[in-house]
Amino acid sequence: MIDSELPHYLALSLSRNKELIRATKGFMPPDEGTGLALSLHHCELPSFLPAVEIGSYAGLSAIYLGIVAKEQGRLLISVDHHHGSEENQPGWEHHDASLIDPVSGRMDTLYLFRRTIELAGLVDSVVTVAADSKRFASVYPGKIAFLFIDGGHGMDQAQDDFNSWVPKIAPSGFLAIHDVFADPALGGRAPFLVYQKALANGFKEIMVQGSLRVMRKDPE
Repeated sequence: MIDSELPHYLALSLSRNKELIRATKGFMPPDEGTGLALSLHHCELPSFLPAVEIGSYAGLSAIYLGIVAKEQGRLLISVDHHHGSEENQPGWEHHDASLIDPVSGRMDTLYLFRRTIELAGLVDSVVTVAADSKRFASVYPGKIAFLFIDGGHGMDQAQDDFNSWVPKIAPSGFLAIHDVFADPALGGRAPFLVYQKALANGFKEIMVQGSLRVMRKDPE
């Protein structure tokens, strides 16, 4: 299991970015964000293997992961088409009308994400990919050390993210999944079912923090 004690650099960086974290739009509570950062901190695979997050929104999770990636000398590849998931669209619970582009009429969070990364001082550590995750996975050739799945919570999208990216995790690499709720009344089923699929495919759970689940791939 992951040691919950914060290393000095992480505690200091989170303190310095406290106001930015508070002001950044997103759906990740501070305890889960801190748990996410700690999980990457404990990933011991070589730094030439990047971390990948699926689902960026305005950059909240990228702050947590980017701080650790910067310390490790690792790249964080942040993948999101930035037009919002199903649950972010008009008429849904998590819709934010202020994010509608008046020209295209579509949600657009890319400018907010870029601003967040700039303000956090993470431009050199975070690679911004504005693309559909499945399409980008089809041309991404290498292995990765760490995968965070927090994209669309519809069944098809969640399964596509899992099937496209999990095979790219190197042995002993980490898989983190957000919004995992066993009780359907608390959240969508897709993240929970993807989490169960990971456990059934040889991943071992090493952290539970709120709705965040972190697992390690077998070393083979």
